[in-house]
Amino acid sequence: MLDSQTIATVKSTIPAIAALGPRLASHFYQRMFTHNPELKDIFNMSNQSSGNQPEALFNAVCAYASHLDNLAALGPAVEKIAQKHTSFAIRPDQYPIVGKHLLASIDEMLHPGEEVLEAWRKAYGVLAGIFVQREEEIYEEGEFKTGGWRGGKREFIISEIAPQSTMIKSFLLTPSDGKPVADYKAGQYIALWVRDPSFANQEIRQYSLTRTPNGRDYRIAVRHEQGGTLSSWLHQQQPGVHLHLAPPAGDFFIDVAADTPVTLISGGVGLTPMLAMLHKLAEDQHPAAVQWFHATENGATHAFADEVAQLGQQLPQFSQQIWYNHPQAQDEGKYQHRGLMNLLPLESRLSDPTMHYYLCGPLAFMEIIEKRLLELGVERDRIHYEVFGPHKAL
Repeated sequence: MLDSQTIATVKSTIPAIAALGPRLASHFYQRMFTHNPELKDIFNMSNQSSGNQPEALFNAVCAYASHLDNLAALGPAVEKIAQKHTSFAIRPDQYPIVGKHLLASIDEMLHPGEEVLEAWRKAYGVLAGIFVQREEEIYEEGEFKTGGWRGGKREFIISEIAPQSTMIKSFLLTPSDGKPVADYKAGQYIALWVRDPSFANQEIRQYSLTRTPNGRDYRIAVRHEQGGTLSSWLHQQQPGVHLHLAPPAGDFFIDVAADTPVTLISGGVGLTPMLAMLHKLAEDQHPAAVQWFHATENGATHAFADEVAQLGQQLPQFSQQIWYNHPQAQDEGKYQHRGLMNLLPLESRLSDPTMHYYLCGPLAFMEIIEKRLLELGVERDRIHYEVFGPHKAL
């Protein structure tokens, strides 16, 4: 535990750190990668250049400093980050490296003096200890379950590739050793570890698992992102390619009672974790109402439409609403709404006070959807979401 003086000292630096904004995090990453270039094999360098990772780190630093006297409030954020860290196989010995460069960055940009730096050193040590402990629990859980393993060391083969839309392909991943694979919760993701001569560094990406566990293989779906290093590589591959995976992870998954109505809301490739959830609900023959709301550009970009319809037929109370932003002539009958997703005209479908909502899609899409749900009287604790890439709060 931190003493009151340390907490007060760290909190006194929040205004100065806030004034720096993400510049502090950018300075930190540049410094760390200069001194420890091997860490480029772990971090997503695309998120560095886009500014997403520095912004996420800056927000995390400010949140941590603000809650030093109530660390329990950070529990959900710690869980989300710890789950992601295990998919990168973050090790305890890497935390001192991060701490060294974070403290040096604060010193170089703020020159706060040794008392402040010592307070931050103590505070960082406590936070690192929390992460190390929780991550070891996750590692052990993944390693010792049936079909489990630790880190990104297990080799898999891309055994099947199927186009799901003009921009999305699904990939079936089968273990090279032919042994069982670990189960997971519907909504969680798997991390792909890929080295290729065309890459400057090893690339690690998390992709949502798109169906329920079968003990034999995993299925993901990947949107070809313009300029995306790993998505472009994957879309160029043929079955038979080898890569490595870390065990399934993630804190976003469906967990509802049989009498709980559910609405699954997605935009674009955000339907991937929703699809696994729909598989789970269909497998359980979920008796309460299940609604599928999905927005995409048109019929050509609409992935898994037939699979969703087939799953819906297994549910006693299933309905779906589809939005096409710019439908084509041949899309007639495939959608219910033209334009962007608008929930306000569907208020009657969203009025059940026991309904839970699961969201995934572009950040701006989810921000709008959450705002509309709140305007319709939905309580925040019934709204669950996943942000692809570095975590941001809606």
